Amino acid sequence: MAGPEPTAKPAPEEDDRAPVETVDEEELYGPSEELLENVSAALAEGDIPQVEALIEDLHPADVADLIEHLEPEERQLFVQITRHVIEAETISHLDETVRDEVVEQLGPQALAEVVAELDTDDAVELLEDLEPEQQEQVLQSVPVEERVLLQQSLTFPEDSAGRLMQRELVAIPAHWTVGETIDFLRSEKELPDDFYDLFVVDETHKPAGAVPLSRVLRSPRSTRLSDLMETELRLVPADMDQEAVAYLFRQYALVSAPVVDEAGRLIGVVTVDDVVRVIDEEAEEDLMKIVGASDTDFHAPPHIIAWQRVRWLVVTLINTMIAATVISQFQETIQHTVALAVLMPIVAAMGGNAGVQVITVTVRALATRDITPQSNLMRIVGKELIVGFLNALVFAAILGVIAAWWFG
Repeated sequence: MAGPEPTAKPAPEEDDRAPVETVDEEELYGPSEELLENVSAALAEGDIPQVEALIEDLHPADVADLIEHLEPEERQLFVQITRHVIEAETISHLDETVRDEVVEQLGPQALAEVVAELDTDDAVELLEDLEPEQQEQVLQSVPVEERVLLQQSLTFPEDSAGRLMQRELVAIPAHWTVGETIDFLRSEKELPDDFYDLFVVDETHKPAGAVPLSRVLRSPRSTRLSDLMETELRLVPADMDQEAVAYLFRQYALVSAPVVDEAGRLIGVVTVDDVVRVIDEEAEEDLMKIVGASDTDFHAPPHIIAWQRVRWLVVTLINTMIAATVISQFQETIQHTVALAVLMPIVAAMGGNAGVQVITVTVRALATRDITPQSNLMRIVGKELIVGFLNALVFAAILGVIAAWWFG
């Protein structure tokens, strides 16, 4: 008996359907407070089966969040008793500081098993933070074929497309038909877990075009890939900075992009999930630079945090000393006019806040390339000067009224 015909349209609503249960926004992602308390209690009692049962249905990213929320002693115990059930992807989702702790606890052999299970882009991210000796120990325990790919990726500059790319991809000859391609995809065992585009290559393995997977599935089997492919590719050089790659994806709404070596041969692919992470990292880095903090502040030990922040505070101290020196030239005036001493903190605070506003907007605009030195830099500077002048007029009037009422 034939089943119902497939449809791309939503099914019509029925009056007798059960009401859809709404989900609290806090339950959509990440470990809940109740789960954290239950895991902590199970760890305190040494109830290993209970800990495993609590994390069994969690996504690897949520398990990583759980590990980060635990106290250091709890975290060490958690990794020790769950290391045989934690997925490799969980390690790649950890914050860098916490990941270093977990990696040290796992040891080279267990870490090699984790690396072997990860996609090359995640494996490279994990390996690049290791000391050279640790890195070599782990690589020696990885299968030869994967080891060669990882070593090649590690030769590219840090924060480049070569480090960001995934080596697993699908490359198809241009003369293949849709039918041959689908048969290949069904029979080939060494395909990436997830992919969005099929890259069409020539005899020298240079990308000639790309075909979205959806277009292949919707085309007749006899159609040649050369008739379906998009020839206007956004090729990413392996040494391109990852921030430029993220800009490329944002500018052209890409889902994936081919990475090529110096000779123009296809060697990898950057996917949108990695670009989302890069955008998040770069935005965080820009924000932290504004206030002189580090992106590892949250999980780092107190003495590390103190040293990272004191450098910026020294610069701030020097700036304030310069301002204090200028103010000291008007000591007699301030002594005779008490109102100046009262109003000075207000002026300093308002000036500082206005400066932070300008810095924040400007740094973000530089990151998104809305400001370029070649085109609109001076126009933006002039605009900010006008904005500052207008703000000064507004608050001068407000403070003038307040001062006149306050001090007569």
